[in-house]
Amino acid sequence: MAEIRLNGIEFFAYHGHHDEERVTGNKYSVDMRIITDLSEAAESDSLKDTVNYEVIYKIIKDEMAKPARLLEHLSHRINQEVLLAYPKITLVETAVSKFNPPLGGICKKATVITKAKSN
Repeated sequence: MAEIRLNGIEFFAYHGHHDEERVTGNKYSVDMRIITDLSEAAESDSLKDTVNYEVIYKIIKDEMAKPARLLEHLSHRINQEVLLAYPKITLVETAVSKFNPPLGGICKKATVITKAKSN
């Protein structure tokens, strides 16, 4: 087993519980951790034998473009799409952060981390 990590993927998107958040938008960051068997890719040196980062990025980008009220829901959707694309993944962990969340005080970012295992 091995890990693939994608860190600091940034987007401007329209998520949030409050209606105005889904109108004005905000800056978000996504970090992902994938646990999978990379032995075949290590031997073959072929992209077809691993998890393609470009595919993962597109999945994240597509899900970030669909408004959600909760970061929990958004992170869960991302995990499910990644597992659909790569059934051999053992575990995917996604952290979605919202910068400067509207809390009524200073908070640089709020982060939700969800994990999903393949069946």
